[in-house]
Amino acid sequence: MHSELFSIGALTVHWYGVMMALGFFLGLWNWVLVGRRDGRTFNFCSDLLFWIMLSGILGARVAYVLAEWEHFSANPVEIFWIHRGGLIYYGGFIGSGIAIFLFAKHHKQELVALLDFALTAVPLAHAMGRIGCFMNGCCYGKICELPIGVRFPAQSAVWRDHVYSGEILRFTKASLPVHPVQIYEALFNLALYAVVIWHYRTRKHNGSTIALYLLVYPVGRFCLEFFRGDDRVRWWGMSVAQVVSIFLFTVGLFFLFRSRKAGALCDSRQTQKAPEVESTSG
Repeated sequence: MHSELFSIGALTVHWYGVMMALGFFLGLWNWVLVGRRDGRTFNFCSDLLFWIMLSGILGARVAYVLAEWEHFSANPVEIFWIHRGGLIYYGGFIGSGIAIFLFAKHHKQELVALLDFALTAVPLAHAMGRIGCFMNGCCYGKICELPIGVRFPAQSAVWRDHVYSGEILRFTKASLPVHPVQIYEALFNLALYAVVIWHYRTRKHNGSTIALYLLVYPVGRFCLEFFRGDDRVRWWGMSVAQVVSIFLFTVGLFFLFRSRKAGALCDSRQTQKAPEVESTSG
């Protein structure tokens, strides 16, 4: 894999940035199609995308910088080198959640309904981002002895890791084969996207789409973390991503309970409002 798509003079276009841009474009395309039934206009969707994109990238970068603070404290200018990669998904997810909250208040939208709508695009955009990670060589997997193992070229992050750990020599042209965990997660997200879209179109109560996503994605992410080979910040013997996955799964249970409670209340009201059949005697 090569992180650069092409270069023209001093301008270098990286796969990571291209796939991020594609992810945001596909997210907007999804919202425009899904939003038609809800009466959401293109302008509404594009405004939502702008604020989510801004806050999501900021949150993802801040999370990465904090996780790699030892490096960035010694090289502060590299904090702004986003084109080289270095975004943590959960940081972007939290940043985007804050943006949706403020957007809902500004546009007088029901927050839970807007969260349901916004989440329909998340797995699709996330899948594109993971393909970008694969092309960039970041977020790589552990050494893999299976035929699906992938070798990354010299000077890639995994190659440097294997050189520093003494597993390969400096003149080796590629890393050892590793799990293409980025592709694993991309495929997982595409499957989740199909499920989320189907559920959103057939849902009966607001909040159930949030619950579905938060009950499924964190489980998949928790499991995929075991295949990651890059350095992971750890809490209580687990990676930070696994700890956050457990927290978000708990939040998903809350939304599931809330959605079912709202559904039961709605059904109860409909039963009470049902017209009584008057009996007549002849």
